[in-house]
Amino acid sequence: MLKIRDYVEDDAYALWEIFFNTVRNVNINDYSKEQVIAWAPSDFDFTVWRNRMGKLSPFIAELDGVIVGYTDLQDDGLIDHFFCHYQYQGEGVGRALMNQVFSIGKQKGIPRYYSEVSITAKPFYEHFGFTIIRQQTIDIRGQKLVNYVMEKTIDNESSVI
Repeated sequence: MLKIRDYVEDDAYALWEIFFNTVRNVNINDYSKEQVIAWAPSDFDFTVWRNRMGKLSPFIAELDGVIVGYTDLQDDGLIDHFFCHYQYQGEGVGRALMNQVFSIGKQKGIPRYYSEVSITAKPFYEHFGFTIIRQQTIDIRGQKLVNYVMEKTIDNESSVI
């Protein structure tokens, strides 16, 4: 059974594994090998990652005790991270996480959600009613990557899909 729960510091390594393996195994379909290596480097400082996750305070998707995805929602509506384990894509994990984002956002009265979305994730976000504000090229460790600033405004009546 899939459950969504709050982050605890012991989750940091599992989240790194999800991020790293999803970028390397899924995003490789839309980005070059050099780009995904820059985006998810093998030698990334884990202390930096753990501190970042603590600040993001993500929601964790767990399936039968296995962490299969995570996302966050900042007070201004920013979804900074949204990753589903590459072996569990298409199984409702992303939908459950996005519904959690909308549910928490509704409780907090957030009228607008936004994110910087990869080429790979763009169709997923569009499915949930996000629209492209602009395409941009970002620099990650010397590699140029295209992504999209996407947003969704909410009437706070029908935000769960």
